[in-house]
Amino acid sequence: MTIQQTIETKITDAIAPTYLEVINESHMHNVPPGSESHFKLVIVTDTFEGLPRVRRHQQINGLLADELKGSIHALSMQTLTSDEWSKRNNEVMTSPSCRGGSKAERA
Repeated sequence: MTIQQTIETKITDAIAPTYLEVINESHMHNVPPGSESHFKLVIVTDTFEGLPRVRRHQQINGLLADELKGSIHALSMQTLTSDEWSKRNNEVMTSPSCRGGSKAERA
């Protein structure tokens, strides 16, 4: 199972989101081709109702603790209720460009 599949399975099993998108953004960074180290999650579930963003993120970080200790280098999240998702017109925020540069630029 890939890291992306593991993320999808753990989140789906734990909170049954109404919408889940796991985006591998590793290709946008200075990592080898095929890497699974940088992810963006878009999670929509009403189990987030009444929880501040930090608690939502803590919940997801807890689910993915093993992956965060190992292979995942960066994880961004949009954690929304159905109402919040609707108010954003079901749009995923664009990720900023990598600011790390390439090894060649740092040499």
